[in-house]
Amino acid sequence: MAAPSLSVVMPVFNEERQLPATIDALATAVDRSGFHAELLVVDDGSTDASAEVARASALGRIVFHVDRQANRGRFVARRVGLASATGEYVLFLDARVRLFPDALRFVHGRLPEEPVWNGHVHVEADSILGDFWRLLAELAWRDYFDDPRTTSFGLADFDRYPKGTTCFFAPRELVESAFARFETRYSDIRLANDDTPILRDIASSERIHISPEFACVYSPRTTAAGFVRHALHRGVVFVDGHATPSSRFFPYVVAFFPLSAALARAAFRRPAVIPAAVAGCGVAAAAYGARAGRTSRELATLAVATPLYAVAHGIGMWRGLAEIVRARLAP
Repeated sequence: MAAPSLSVVMPVFNEERQLPATIDALATAVDRSGFHAELLVVDDGSTDASAEVARASALGRIVFHVDRQANRGRFVARRVGLASATGEYVLFLDARVRLFPDALRFVHGRLPEEPVWNGHVHVEADSILGDFWRLLAELAWRDYFDDPRTTSFGLADFDRYPKGTTCFFAPRELVESAFARFETRYSDIRLANDDTPILRDIASSERIHISPEFACVYSPRTTAAGFVRHALHRGVVFVDGHATPSSRFFPYVVAFFPLSAALARAAFRRPAVIPAAVAGCGVAAAAYGARAGRTSRELATLAVATPLYAVAHGIGMWRGLAEIVRARLAP
């Protein structure tokens, strides 16, 4: 019997430092998997040597192809890679993600009965900001991270499990269908939520599986500037993905705008409100962490980093609302 074929689609934007380790880990996982695989790198307008580094890293390790395009965002880059894919299955893998050596072998052993898999992501926590990204994921998705296990979810419990196209495996035809139905309320596709709508579409017909055995390591952005940019972007895409009644986060999205506007008005009238709000945000985050049984070091991380994240994420949400208005007013 012929080995099942796999196309790995990797969008890249200025990731020359991350690519050697990412591609090396991918090649190792493919070698141990039982898949016949190809790597499709789409350089999304990088200004560094990402394309050249990708070629050098993949040469002799895995069949590969590199495409280049002007910067049009991760969704378009993935769509370009998907159009070139020939595999029976597709793995979306971001440039900052390193697969565990036996991750693909585990998935291979569960096919074809369980064809859709979301990666179990270990966030590299080698700094206070990296540790915050880890805590954010683990506290947001406690239904899974409090008891990591091989399980699955569908539409009914979609918003209670970690998910994303950072590391996502599915039959190619299923992914192509979801991409064909993709819609965003933003006029700028680079700002669109390219995770939630696609995965929600797939979950409507196939359960999405997750397991510590299909795992990877994610290297987060841990410089102050990178942290703020990423938090702001997450705010923008959060509105696009969750400002819909089908999301359990919809009430929070709706409540955020009047509450944040009221807070900004109060801070304008009484500047002393600002440090009080910052301190309150940090204390609230630490209190939630304490109820979840986190260590004193983790509580300190939440207290320090949450206010910075909250401000950037909130600004991103306001930008998302502005994008929706702008798209609706466009002729």
